[in-house]
Amino acid sequence: MAFALRLRLPGVPAFPLLGRPWIRGAIGVALFLAAGEAIGRMGLVSREDLPPTSDVLRALWQMVAVEGFGSDVLITTGNWLLGLAVAIAIGVPAGLLLGSVPILNSASRLAIDFLRPIPSVALIPLAILVLGTGTEMRVFVMVFAAIWPILFNTIYGLMEVDPLAKETARSFGAGRIRVALTVSLPSAAPFILTGIRLAATIALILEITAELLGGGGAGGIGKVINVATGGFGRMDVVLAATLVAGVIGLLANTMLEYVSRHGFAWAHTGAPS
Repeated sequence: MAFALRLRLPGVPAFPLLGRPWIRGAIGVALFLAAGEAIGRMGLVSREDLPPTSDVLRALWQMVAVEGFGSDVLITTGNWLLGLAVAIAIGVPAGLLLGSVPILNSASRLAIDFLRPIPSVALIPLAILVLGTGTEMRVFVMVFAAIWPILFNTIYGLMEVDPLAKETARSFGAGRIRVALTVSLPSAAPFILTGIRLAATIALILEITAELLGGGGAGGIGKVINVATGGFGRMDVVLAATLVAGVIGLLANTMLEYVSRHGFAWAHTGAPS
């Protein structure tokens, strides 16, 4: 049961719009940007190290006006979506297989527990030596990092499937594969989508990191950050590019959350809003 505490001072009107999550989120972002502006203007930190928000937004406007920056954003977004798609294409079937066949789950557990803690960033130099600095290297690193939340959320989602539903399907002659596709997969879908949301953020981080460590030869937001820090020392450009990456991640997370809320509304029944 959820309890809500509402404070209202006498003579002060209520503001119903403040109860909407997007309004509260916008206020939080505005306060964060205002704090960045104040810190940059007050001289608490060197302006070259932490420029005020207005300088960052001005640099962002100048970057948007440059034709090449749009191409870099598209390169990052395209590689990121490709890496995420590959991770989904591998992670979901593998999770269904391991979650449906206990003997395979037990046999692969040691190898998975060995590979999963390996930092994906540590694999980037090796991946560069083997695959170069192009899309193949970036996709490999993203898939290695993003596949784990998808895989484990798929397995855990299968554990939550109602056994009675599976037995009912078997009683009507459905085989193991048909039960997995028609009963287990739809029931585990909210868990899988949660894993995809986590994987999307991880993949975006690894894509930009790979662009940074790979020298940015193949373009991308990481190339913009690399050039700004290496040759010009433009922290305002670095923060502006970082802001663009954050917006991309925010839009993706918002879209996936919308799909989760409206596509699997039954999974959120009774959940506090």
